[in-house]
Amino acid sequence: MAFAAINGQNIHYQDTGGTGPVVVFSHGFLMDHEMFAPQVAALSGQYRIVTWDERAFGLTEFDGKPFTYWDSASDLLGLLDHLGIERAVLGGMSQGGFLSLRATLTAPERVRGLILLDTSSVAEHADVAVGYRQMIDTWATVGPVDELANIIAAIIIDDPEENPVWIAKWKSRPQELILEAGACLLGREDITDRLGEITCPALVVHGTSDTAITMDRAELLAEGLVGCGGVVAVPGAHAANLTHPEAVNSAILEFLAGLPA
Repeated sequence: MAFAAINGQNIHYQDTGGTGPVVVFSHGFLMDHEMFAPQVAALSGQYRIVTWDERAFGLTEFDGKPFTYWDSASDLLGLLDHLGIERAVLGGMSQGGFLSLRATLTAPERVRGLILLDTSSVAEHADVAVGYRQMIDTWATVGPVDELANIIAAIIIDDPEENPVWIAKWKSRPQELILEAGACLLGREDITDRLGEITCPALVVHGTSDTAITMDRAELLAEGLVGCGGVVAVPGAHAANLTHPEAVNSAILEFLAGLPA
């Protein structure tokens, strides 16, 4: 296992290595680097693929302090520094997209392109945030009990084979880690008015059954990115790249092949 000391965290990452163009994938809330196993398998023959665990998730050793997605963006850029990578394509699912957008706004010269999977540029709607806050508080107090875990798995994954795999992971982790991660998620600001600053090529892929981030938010994101040709709709819910990888990988491979050298 590989780790890097970055911004007070001990960041866990996986790197396929090689001399191909670099793609870095950042995972969604409650997920970890393993959610990109289908993309690593499909892309690693041509590309150098880096996956990592963000603060409070996976194997990363998190300091437990409050953070924002700008901090996570700094973690990502720090990981590029650690690996000696000058420029990369940044791919992010949900919260991984939140931080990838912020990394691009912070250091546009380091981003060859963006792959944005079931994500958005907007803040969480206040009414929705109330329900999520209740879920987070329950999780932190009593853990991901079956009823709660099944509800959340249905929102994020919605797959009879994958749901129990991730629920088992959730139950194995310290339940209090969700508090700061949840505060970051629900406290993120709207950056839609800054999308015009991002000029690199961008791919927006969205599951047609995603209820966590609805299709209209994906369309708003795509419209705001000058380098995006529109939303690529694929089957699946929020983690469509995990449950329906064929359609997602096809879109990613076509996008990567079309990038300028």
